[in-house]
Formats: sequence, structure tokens, C-alpha cells
Amino acid sequence: MNSLIFCTLYLLLEILLFMKVIGIIPARYASTRFPAKPLVEIHGKTMIQRVYEQAIKTSFDKIIIATDDERIYKHAVGFDAEVLMTSINHNNGTERCAEVISLLNDEYDIVVNIQGDEPFVDPAMLDEVIKAFDKKETVIATLIKKIKDKNYLQNPNIIKVVKDINHQAIYFSRSAIPYTRNEIDGFDFFKHIGIYAFRTNCIKELVHLKPSKLEQIESLEQLRWLENGYKIQLVETTLEADSIDTPEDLERLLKKYF
Repeated sequence: MNSLIFCTLYLLLEILLFMKVIGIIPARYASTRFPAKPLVEIHGKTMIQRVYEQAIKTSFDKIIIATDDERIYKHAVGFDAEVLMTSINHNNGTERCAEVISLLNDEYDIVVNIQGDEPFVDPAMLDEVIKAFDKKETVIATLIKKIKDKNYLQNPNIIKVVKDINHQAIYFSRSAIPYTRNEIDGFDFFKHIGIYAFRTNCIKELVHLKPSKLEQIESLEQLRWLENGYKIQLVETTLEADSIDTPEDLERLLKKYF
């Protein structure tokens, strides 16, 4: 093991020793494009079970499923997951995660919102996002990855992000950003991978913000945070996360993984 890898692992271990981290998997039964998605079977296991089994491989202190549906709750109990019933009135996973924090007796320093529609998520990605909190000023962190296929730039379902010199987000968009008026050698485009981590006091603040115009135009919740002055620290990963938004996505990933 070279010295750089050793130092990185040591730093991550040191961070985790002093911070209590909870991973929360929001799981909603209703879905416009894919109803009952958390309970769809993928090679003998449901999607939500696969997400949970990947998440518990992390170094987090606790992993918990947060749902608003009795069917998901009973199913999660059946495979021995920790699960909480939450309100049916939440607009997004951030609000559901914040409710879980308010219901627990234990206190946690960092909250990680784990996407419930990524059954093949690599546990290493979940651990990677925690690295951002070695900076005391980090309050929100998320993952990005270099775009190698330029066709991705025109896909509105792949969220693009531009960053500043401190690796903080400047803007997220469904459009190709920045606009390429001039070709510049060595310039990298990045896509956003929707795994979020928050300091606990921060997520409690975020859920009280009103929807912003940028958020509504792009349909991207993180723009609400930027528009209200919150900084989002970006962590670059080389790993991939495959989300399932439609039955067609499921068919594609079944061919990829099985």
C-alpha cells in the first residue's frame, strides 16, 4: 500500500472515529414512473433489500430505512432491517431524513441520504462522501464523476455540475454546463451522483427553506440550498451508481449485472 492510499485511509478512519454517522434510505411506495418500485424483485431480492444490504457494508454507525408505506415497513422488518414509519406528506428524501433524525434518541453528527433506487450502489461510494467532512466548514457534501461519454451532456436525466477551485458546487443543471463556446484542452465535464451527506444541524435548517425559483425551473432540490447561500462540497469518485427510475432502467441493469 503506497503512502498516499495509507494516509487517505488513515484520515477517513480518524474522521469516522470522532463522528457518528447515520445512513438513511428513504423509500416511498408511490412513484409516477414506477409504482411500488422499492418492492420490485431483482433476482430473488427486492430493490429496497438490495440497497439496505449494500449500505450495511459501510463503516456507518447505523443504517435505517424510512418509509411512508406499511407494505414497505413490513417487508423491511421481514429481512431484519431497521425501519421507521414517517409522514406521507414529505416532498423529498431530505425531509424524510430530517424526520428520522427528530424521531431518534441517539444523536448523529453526519446524515447520509442513501438513494433507495440504487440497488447496486458500491458501499465505498457511501464512505467516500464522508471524506468531505475532514473540513470543519463542510455542511453538505455530494459525489461527482467525470463525464467520458459526451452524449451524456445532452441527456436531461443526467445532472451536470460545475465547481469552483475549492471543489464546491457553483451550479447544477439538466443542461450541458458550461456551454462550450470555445474548446479548451484538458477541461472536464462532471455529472452529479445523488448521494448527499449533511451535518445534522444543517439538514434541520434545510427543511425549513421555501422552494426556490431555480429549484422549480430545473426540478433540482439542491439548487434551493445554493440559492439560499449554502455551500455544497464536491467529492470526485471514479465509481458508478446506477439508478432505476423506470421499468426500462430495470431491464437494462438486469442485463448488466446478471
